[in-house]
Amino acid sequence: MNWEVIGWFCLMVGFLIVEASCPFHLVSLWFAGGSLLAMIAALLDAGVGLQVGLFAVVSVVLLAALRPFLKKFITPKLVKTNIDAIIGAEGYVTAAIDNLAATGQVKLGGMEWTARSSAGDAIAAGTLVKVDKIEGVKVFVTPVREKVGN
Repeated sequence: MNWEVIGWFCLMVGFLIVEASCPFHLVSLWFAGGSLLAMIAALLDAGVGLQVGLFAVVSVVLLAALRPFLKKFITPKLVKTNIDAIIGAEGYVTAAIDNLAATGQVKLGGMEWTARSSAGDAIAAGTLVKVDKIEGVKVFVTPVREKVGN
């Protein structure tokens, strides 16, 4: 019985188990490929040095060539939700914004928010604004376009 073949097979199975336990992280798939080629070399009675060299070269080549390509397809697409979806959103000022008087409201996605000007300038009702940041229950906005309509 060829102990080298059994050793490479065990390494390959071990790398695949590690990969299966860390889904979507691409941790050890490359080493499983290197182990497979080294196991084939051991079946063909190649020397141990050649087996180890094949393992190292194939693992590095697979890592360098395939990881960036596969990362594009495996990385989940993040969808902004809740507060993150509001930052960058545009809405209309429903009550004039005045930071000194601590007044102002903006309508964003069907909801009214207490609003303040990011620059500190007053913003008239009806102005289209963009949300820069959120602090507590207040949105900080900057004008995108001057007052629309009457």
